[in-house]
Parts: sequence; C-alpha cells; structure tokens
Amino acid sequence: MSRTLPFYQVDAFHPQRYRGNPAAIVLLTEALSDADMQTIAAENNLSETAYIRRRPGEAVDYDIRWFTPALEVQLCGHATLASAAVVLERLEPGATRVTFQSLSGPLYVDKVALADGTPGYQLDFPRDVPDVLTDAALMAQVAEAFGVEVLGLLNSPTAAYRLIALVRDAATVENAAPDLTKVKAIPYRSLSLTAAGDGAHADVDFVSRMFAPRAGISEDPVTGSLHCILTPYWANRLGKTKLRARQLSARRGELTVEDTGTRTLIAGAATFVIEGQIIV
Repeated sequence: MSRTLPFYQVDAFHPQRYRGNPAAIVLLTEALSDADMQTIAAENNLSETAYIRRRPGEAVDYDIRWFTPALEVQLCGHATLASAAVVLERLEPGATRVTFQSLSGPLYVDKVALADGTPGYQLDFPRDVPDVLTDAALMAQVAEAFGVEVLGLLNSPTAAYRLIALVRDAATVENAAPDLTKVKAIPYRSLSLTAAGDGAHADVDFVSRMFAPRAGISEDPVTGSLHCILTPYWANRLGKTKLRARQLSARRGELTVEDTGTRTLIAGAATFVIEGQIIV
C-alpha cells in the first residue's frame, strides 16, 4: 500500500532560487529500507537526496543520511544545509541550531547572518587537511581527462575517494570541458579542480568545480563537503582563516568558509523551491 511523506526541494549555497545546488529532503515519519531510499534518490535524479528523522527528546536532534542517484555517501554539505533550512524554517522555526547524527559523526548547523546581512546557515563540519600526491602518471591522466595543465594533486586522507587537481587560474577552472568517459576511468569517485580567485573571480579567495560520474553525478553544482578539504589547504596557502569561495558550475555556488584549526565552518544561503509530499 502506498503512503506519503513530507518532501522538500531546496537550493543551497546561493541566495537566488534556481541557482546553487538543489537537494531533495524527505522527512521520515517511519523507517524506509535502504533500497527504497536509493530508489527515491534515483527518481529525484539530483546530486543528493537527504533523509531526516527526528530523534526523541527536547533537543533539536535528527538522524540524516544522503544518497546520490547511484549510492549512499558518508558526508554531504549542501543537502545538510538544505535539511537545516527545512528543520529551522518549517519544522521547528523557533530553533536556531540543529544537530544531525550522520555516518561522519554529529554535524551542527546554525542560523546565521551572512556577510551581506542576508539570512543563512553555517555548517560545523570536519576538517580534512589534504595530502600532496606526486604521481606523474596520474597527473597526466587527469590533465588529459580535463584538457587542462595540472600543477599538482591533492588527496583526502579520510575520504580517499576524492582527488583534487590544482590548476593555474580561475579561468582554467571555469572553462574546463572534461571528457566524462576519461574522468570516470580515473580510479577516484570524486575529481575536482581548484585555483586561487583571480580575474573575473578576484572577489573570492578560491574557486572550484567537482565531477563524480562514478557516483552518478556528471558535475555537482556546489559541494559543501569538498570545502572540508579546500578550506584548510587554501587557508594555509593564503595565510588567512576566513575565506570566500565560489564553485564555478553553471548554477554557481557562493560560500563563506573558516578554518578553526579543528573544524571547518561553511556558510551559505538556502531557498525553498518545492514543498509537498512524495508517494512511497
């Protein structure tokens, strides 16, 4: 017998609707099987569908899980920010903080005012200082797949499926036209490009793009979890702890990040697009 569950779609990391990264959020009032959650995520065909369920007690405390169209992931930034907007704006509007219990441990999200004074949300996420790779063959493979000069490679020590290529400038990141068949052949689930902000993007400290065809995501519009790695890297390189970042997908993403030395703070806006019910 079919039943319905509350459903939301929220655009994360951009103040305008139809920009940033769209996430689907399903509020669980009863358990769903992993297979059902994966099927719904494939049906939604967004980079992430989040499932949230309130824990008993007075604290604003929810379980959260994230699924791409192809698989479950251990950490997702934009869908967590979008889920926080659902909790703090729709489900518990008197609250200013929500805790999500996840596969990556407890994650905290606060209501904040962004740098321009607009309302937003700040993720308190893990800090992931990358390792530098010196694999010349891998550099050549990445360069061929993306059609860019690769200056260096970074790899996450805690999320080994992530590979990040350092390139010359922001224009190289923005104009890259990867061959996704070649990208998929590289033995990493997530491949990203990054560079310092300059030229048309001199108003931010660094830029990035992220591709994950092995996870069913050709290009992720804005990737909060990627900034757990990029933030400490660029903070160290630029000699500052608070930075502005932009993800240069077609939809664009605007993030304010901070390296506290132990955690990564990632802030951005969220805009509701769809509110209703999903039939399961």
